[in-house]
Amino acid sequence: MEATQQSTPTTASCKTFIQIKRAVQRRQHERKHQALAGRAMAPALLYPCLVFLALLAGSTTTATSHSQCIDNPPDLTAGGDEAGVVVNDLAGFKTYVTGATHSDRAVVLASDFYGFEAPLLRKIADKVGEAGYYVVVPDFFNGQPYTEGANRTEWIQAHSPVKAAQDAKPIFEALRKNRKSVVGVGGYCWGGKFAVEVAKTSEVEAIVISHPSAVTTDDMTEIQHPIEILGAQNDTITPPKLVYQLVQTLRQRSGIPYYAKIFPGVAHGFACRYNATNPFAVKTAEQALALMLDWFHKHLK
Repeated sequence: MEATQQSTPTTASCKTFIQIKRAVQRRQHERKHQALAGRAMAPALLYPCLVFLALLAGSTTTATSHSQCIDNPPDLTAGGDEAGVVVNDLAGFKTYVTGATHSDRAVVLASDFYGFEAPLLRKIADKVGEAGYYVVVPDFFNGQPYTEGANRTEWIQAHSPVKAAQDAKPIFEALRKNRKSVVGVGGYCWGGKFAVEVAKTSEVEAIVISHPSAVTTDDMTEIQHPIEILGAQNDTITPPKLVYQLVQTLRQRSGIPYYAKIFPGVAHGFACRYNATNPFAVKTAEQALALMLDWFHKHLK
């Protein structure tokens, strides 16, 4: 269940970043009295289990018209306890900003279909910020996240993660300009494909993709930076068999560190769109977060 290898667009002005930093610091000061949530560390498992689980899932998973990408939509009214702030123009994007404003290490989180307003995603961003990173969660959908009943195919065509990665270049330029010298990307579902596209460029130092969608073995031949893949046993979008194929492609390359893990008993969306009342689901999501932080600690130096 686990595999690893050791191994001139417009930008935001300095004034904008100073304003963002002050806003984030004010918000963090307001929340100082609140207890910080702990994080669980994911246990290490053996690589052969990944092979077994991939074969098992491959024999039981069938394609259906239903997509797990839209299961368990977020309750947008459940927020309110956020450490960060929303800025209206970070390199042209409305963005949730949180974390260590003085850090030279930044993390860009790319959402699933439901966009940057999802409370659980912002909670993840806050925890990444608590770990010492400057975190930005841009609205890559320009106020048009997927909504229930929408035509999924048409929505994806209008919100291509490949095009979004190209359009996001000003964000990375703005971060570099403002002394964020190392940058990582964490992507969920739709954001997983976005992260992979960015990893084909010089914009980042490392990426983590959790239950990604539309990621292919061809992508693994083109990425240029360390990648961590967090999959789910019951994921029908990127099933364990496909995760194993991605790993096999990476194993044939040299110089690209990788790590992969399949989480048992969960499905697509487990890392950012989980049932917060289910202890097992919460624990699994915490383990995924811990692995993402470990990867960034290792490669964002």
